[in-house]
Amino acid sequence: MLSLAWRDSRGSRRRLALYLGSVSLGVAALVAINSFGANVRTSVHNQARSLLGADLELRSRAPFPDSVETVLDSVRRTGVPLARVTSFASMVLAPRTGRTRLVEVRAVAGDFPFYGTVATDPPGLWGTFRSTSAVLVDPAVLVYLGARVGDTLHIGDAQFVAAGVVTGAPGDAALWTAIGPRVFLPAQYLAETNLLRFGSLAQYRAYFQLPEDAVQRFLNRHNALFQRYSIGNDTVAEQEEDLTRTLGRLARYLGLVGLVALLLGGMGVGSAVNVFVGEKLDSAALLRCLGARQRTVLAVYLIQAVALGLVGAGVGVVLGVLVQAVLPLVLGGLLPVEVSVALQGSPIVAGLGIGVGTAALFALPPLLRLQAVSPLRALRREVDGGGRGTRLWRLAVYAALFAGLLALSLWQAPRREVGFAFAGAVVVTTGLLWLTARSLMWTMRRWFPRRASYVVRQGIANLFRPRNQTTAVILAIGFGVFLIATLYVVQRNLLDQLALDAQPDRPNLVFFDVQTDQREDVAAVIAQHGVSAFGVTPIVPARIALLNGRPTDSLPVDSLHRVPSRWALRREYRHTYRDTLVSSERLTAGTWWKAGTARRAGELPRISVEEDLAAELGVRVGDHITWNVQGVLVETQIAGLRQVSWARFEPNFFVVFEPGVLERAPQTFVLLAREADATRRAELQRDVVLAHANVVSIDLTLVQQAVDGLISKVTLAIRFMALFSIASGLVILVGALAASRLQRIREAVLLKTIGARARQVRRIFLTEYCAWGALAALTGVLLATLAGWALVTQLFELRFRLPTLALLGVWATVVGLVAAVGLANSRAALAKTPLAVLRELSE
Repeated sequence: MLSLAWRDSRGSRRRLALYLGSVSLGVAALVAINSFGANVRTSVHNQARSLLGADLELRSRAPFPDSVETVLDSVRRTGVPLARVTSFASMVLAPRTGRTRLVEVRAVAGDFPFYGTVATDPPGLWGTFRSTSAVLVDPAVLVYLGARVGDTLHIGDAQFVAAGVVTGAPGDAALWTAIGPRVFLPAQYLAETNLLRFGSLAQYRAYFQLPEDAVQRFLNRHNALFQRYSIGNDTVAEQEEDLTRTLGRLARYLGLVGLVALLLGGMGVGSAVNVFVGEKLDSAALLRCLGARQRTVLAVYLIQAVALGLVGAGVGVVLGVLVQAVLPLVLGGLLPVEVSVALQGSPIVAGLGIGVGTAALFALPPLLRLQAVSPLRALRREVDGGGRGTRLWRLAVYAALFAGLLALSLWQAPRREVGFAFAGAVVVTTGLLWLTARSLMWTMRRWFPRRASYVVRQGIANLFRPRNQTTAVILAIGFGVFLIATLYVVQRNLLDQLALDAQPDRPNLVFFDVQTDQREDVAAVIAQHGVSAFGVTPIVPARIALLNGRPTDSLPVDSLHRVPSRWALRREYRHTYRDTLVSSERLTAGTWWKAGTARRAGELPRISVEEDLAAELGVRVGDHITWNVQGVLVETQIAGLRQVSWARFEPNFFVVFEPGVLERAPQTFVLLAREADATRRAELQRDVVLAHANVVSIDLTLVQQAVDGLISKVTLAIRFMALFSIASGLVILVGALAASRLQRIREAVLLKTIGARARQVRRIFLTEYCAWGALAALTGVLLATLAGWALVTQLFELRFRLPTLALLGVWATVVGLVAAVGLANSRAALAKTPLAVLRELSE
């Protein structure tokens, strides 16, 4: 049987190999991304201690209380190395250039980091700069400030010399430091800055170097104390687990994009085998005449498909191993670890198995036609056109196809629901594209343009001629267009939501940590620059003390009530109060208080809670929350729930109080302003910092650029993987046209013989190709519009905008590409004379 399969495949290997090239691309995508994911896991495991810089981290939003300081002192006295880092956002001013920049200030005390090294330029500064009044900065700080090493920098009320730059630190990621470039200063000089005042957002961290088995014992011993004061912790194991899970999800999402390339390759195999089977029906009938059984005939051609699938998968594995070395470069700005490239056995074995399985499963439906070929076909072709197999076998094969798709989706997806959704989307998209192709053929046959020119009529007739490739081409091209256009539509909508300068009613400057006695003066400085403040937003910090009259400490252990999340219960909130909703909010339940309406006697203060937070707390309209506002307990009642668009650059809050409750509480203020000119924005920020060093300002256009860079980086990675899908679609397109090459040559010979010129034949083919490309691209664009709308409105909860011109450009590009590839493939049929071609066909 094997020798028979080998001999029979001689005339078909080259043609089928073209289609299996698309399987190679799909396997390459999966092997590359899964090998990359395995390399990331290995790198994270090897560098976990360097990423954290210690064995244990304690962190708090407030200075450690005395009881916790006692624990830290006792640990230090036992000889355990201890370091501290206090980090907060602040403005830094370069007097020489007059420029300012929001930075993350990190005040370091002790020998942090205990693992890994901090590289500086000039070298060796990390161990010496803390003994002088100097700072080390990220390179981006000097770029933004127009400063250089040796310049004086103002941080709060203190002045420091920029001694050097930090060129590398444990856990660095280029995009993170672009959003918040860092300034490192010695902790003993922190008090001189006078920056940490009431309401200032700061993170206090303590780092320990402990034996691995002592970390958990230490946490268990002091867990109750740390929970009481909402002190979080992080260990090397947790750091490794979190990073592995996060980066693994990114890898799996990219893997889903690669899986589309594999499915396109499978469709190409099915299309090729369908043409192949049509040519092998006579051979199969002859084998039946010689005594071969049905299953023998089927096995002969299935062995050919599996063998070629193995070859295609092998090529894909080699290509995938090469591509995995490129992925760390594509994703470099997103990764906090250096990914070491190494061969991974399991992705290679899985790639081989998946490639062979895909080729076999997609080849089976057309091969079933050979199972029921009658021996009589060898003598009387018109009697038996080739059986299509029993319905039971066909249903079993399609069930196996769907089961294979589902298994691959669940294996590759980051979550089970994503896998089910992906498999369903593939089935729906494939079904719609198939319906489009069949509808096109039916429509062209039903409403044939009989009054059109001969060239147009002949080209349209080719869409539904016997052995046409309309369905294969529309599936391949439509799927590729659908994927790329969906990614583009979602990306454009995300970036449009973040665009600030194009909308004149949006603020692009935010001043926060403004104290009560500074409010009027900051507004005056803003006004001196000819800029009017958009509004003043008060911020009042508070924590949850009671939930429906129950202490928060008792809630997680009570199984009779809904259990709120620990994050929602123990975090510090920052509230505001106002009498109106803002543009980024929408009331979804309950009511909103009317402006100027006072509460009735005995009525509790009303609050509005963001709906996702309400779900985390397990509360609804009418429930009571008691807040600890700087030592004062304030009981409130939930009047309504809101949906908040967090993607909008506006001061959004989880909880909003009605006016008349928090006005006398200790609070800070946020001021919003807009200045279109970048130079004037910088001058305004400089003058505010000079007047009030503690006031922090954010130029939202810089934040937008950083977020834009982040989205572009992720999109680049997705597009890089999507290139495999595009390449698969092109291979299938070329293969679909090549599969009907013989019929096209005969058609061109017939047309030339009856007097048609090469130009007319070319126009006939061009009409067919343009119809293919136009409908496939149109279907892909329409499906991408629907998918993009669903993702933007349902997943990201944003307003949807259709990039019409860009999608029209995609459509036109695809049509031109299909026409160009088709004409290039048909060039051989047009160049030769009819006599020369007839001689070739007769040989």
